[in-house]
Amino acid sequence: MSEENTAQEIVWKPKKNPWIISIPLMISMLMFVLDETISNVALPYMAGTFSCSHNESTWILTFYMIASGLIIPCVDYMCKKFGRNNYFLFSVVLFTVASCMCGLSRSLPEMILSRFLQGLGGGALLPLAQSIMLECFSKEERGRAMALFGFGVIIGPIVGPALGGWITENLSWPYIYMINLPIGILAFITSKMLLEESPYGAKEAGVRLDKLGVIFLTGWIVTLQIVLDKGNDADWFGSTWVCWLSAISVISCILFFYTQLRDKDKALVNLEVGKDKNFFFGTVIQIILMGVLLGSAAILPSMLQSLFGYTSFLSGISMLPRGAGSFTGIIISALIGDKVSERLQVLVGLALIGCGGLAFGQMNLQIALIDIAFPNYLFGLGMTLAIVPLINLSMITLKNSQLTNASAFQNMLKNIGGAIGASLVTTIISRFSQKHQYMMVGYLTGTNQNFVDRVTAYAQSFLPTTVDPATATNMAQGLMYQQLQLQATLWAYIDAFRIFAAACFMIMPLLLFMKSIRELAKEGLIVDE
Repeated sequence: MSEENTAQEIVWKPKKNPWIISIPLMISMLMFVLDETISNVALPYMAGTFSCSHNESTWILTFYMIASGLIIPCVDYMCKKFGRNNYFLFSVVLFTVASCMCGLSRSLPEMILSRFLQGLGGGALLPLAQSIMLECFSKEERGRAMALFGFGVIIGPIVGPALGGWITENLSWPYIYMINLPIGILAFITSKMLLEESPYGAKEAGVRLDKLGVIFLTGWIVTLQIVLDKGNDADWFGSTWVCWLSAISVISCILFFYTQLRDKDKALVNLEVGKDKNFFFGTVIQIILMGVLLGSAAILPSMLQSLFGYTSFLSGISMLPRGAGSFTGIIISALIGDKVSERLQVLVGLALIGCGGLAFGQMNLQIALIDIAFPNYLFGLGMTLAIVPLINLSMITLKNSQLTNASAFQNMLKNIGGAIGASLVTTIISRFSQKHQYMMVGYLTGTNQNFVDRVTAYAQSFLPTTVDPATATNMAQGLMYQQLQLQATLWAYIDAFRIFAAACFMIMPLLLFMKSIRELAKEGLIVDE
């Protein structure tokens, strides 16, 4: 890069107010993160429309995740090839058009293709919005900017199930996609009016595509996502095809990172940013937090529906206290962001998530709504207090010219972390419920007087409607077994939430390897460009 371009890079500032520029970025980003979870509650309705099984309908989610996972690492290349603003506008258009295609789909193949295109368009919106916001704000203002951005990242998966449930029950499932049409048009118009092309995102000549990197990336992401989504149904490594796809995924992953390190001039992802300690450890913590966020968001509605009889809409509404906690966290971050060390904020956030997980670990089948709302509130508050300063802290020592690449790399890893978290928690529920059932079934014997007394009491209650005592006894024993299954499943959910809590407590020591913004400024490691 010439000296003239370097000087231009250092002094560039947007002409418009950065908070105004953030409007189209937040609209676009929220549109994408909402669609990550808004489809979950509508899958049974889609399966009915397309005359397919529930397992087949989950491909609608799988291909969306595959597409977004594939495009995120390519964001830096696409920005250099076409210009970042042009690529951002194209992504908004592709996402909006694909959303309309989803709403108009009348067969499963059409829906899968539409969701794949939607993922290709939407996957780029999050890292692009993050990098543009980071560049537009000075490093002194980035904390407040990332508070707004972090709130959008967290609130989307929380509001998605509630909004999807309401639309599905009161209108029809296609409308969960068709609502993106006016939002997408608004995002495109405001982006066209407000976004400014910075020298860091300008179109470059002679950019070469790392074809081998794309091949290995595709092999890695596609096979990994299929294994994560379908592995539990196939008994994981008890299935031959899971073993083969896992081997392909591991080999492709190794070869992808090898090509990125070997051919640095045309690499899809510049791994040099990984040498920055704040970026490295901040990304690791965010990967685990994204697994906890998406994992908990995936199992809580299903737990409320299967164990407590909630409707899809009510189970989605139960997530709103988490949104209230996130909103509270934004206010706290804005008030104390400049006064309290970022590491301390993250530490408190992790502790609150851990406490929320432990509170969920005290559940029983007779809990009231407040027993769900309070831990959810702690989750939302903790997530915001942890993620908001982490986003800023992990990027603060990077140059503006590195932000697009770093944002893409970080979001790719966070996507993978979220997919792994959601997959592992599904396996935990399935396997741990079997384990607890095996442990408890030994108490349902004739030598256990409590069991005998309970069966006798149930049988007596059935006798007025049946003339056969043997049938009444069998019905009583069946009822006891149903209760055992419910208790075993409940304990599996309790174990999952306790694992979330343990994960948050275990990553706390990683904060010792990071430095606060004040410490970095004293050492002269922060240079405002």
